Amino acid sequence: MEMEIDCRDLSVREINRTIKEAVKNGEKRIVLLNPGAKHYLAAGVVGDVEIIVKGSAGYFAGTMIHGVRMIIEKNAGWFAGDNMTDGYIEIQGTAGDGVGQGIYGGTIVVRGNAGARTGEIMKNGTIIIGGNSDFMTGLYMMGGRMVVLGNLRGMAGESIVRGAIYFKGEVDSLGKNAKVVEIDEQDEEWLKEILKAHDFPTFTEKFRKIVPIKKRFVYGSAPSEEG
Repeated sequence: MEMEIDCRDLSVREINRTIKEAVKNGEKRIVLLNPGAKHYLAAGVVGDVEIIVKGSAGYFAGTMIHGVRMIIEKNAGWFAGDNMTDGYIEIQGTAGDGVGQGIYGGTIVVRGNAGARTGEIMKNGTIIIGGNSDFMTGLYMMGGRMVVLGNLRGMAGESIVRGAIYFKGEVDSLGKNAKVVEIDEQDEEWLKEILKAHDFPTFTEKFRKIVPIKKRFVYGSAPSEEG
């Protein structure tokens, strides 16, 4: 069984209040009909629940979620998954700027292209982009892993602190403190596993990765060469 919410004539506050009440009452699958690309859908939802968005979402879809599995069947605006701590977001179309900004954990998958600053200040977790990722991908990245199956635009890895950006296509230019290195056997194993798990081709021959050049101190953790 699943619960349906028709979002057409509801405010975002009403939609999210209804979602949270449903989760509290034990609902495991919630379908959002006529989402109309509204902003902040499922913001702050916590719980073991699947949320299906039957259309596009606006800005900050799934911001600060924990434990939620969220499927957006079309596109998403800026900052999808912003500051999520655990869970899964899949965007079956394209995404705007700032996908996965500041995430602490969980996985975000974008089937198409992503805008600028993907994974900005992400601390942990995984982001997979099925197409290209735009300007300053990985800006101030502090941890976690990102996989881009297409190309990276200018200033990729700008001021990266920790973590790694795996990419298969070309990179227009690198940002400060970023360098490109070859992947090793451990990287290859992880890539094959994660790509297979999310229904992407598992060929890893052309992959390289962007990592920090210099050691940087991160509050609360030891310095590291490559995160």
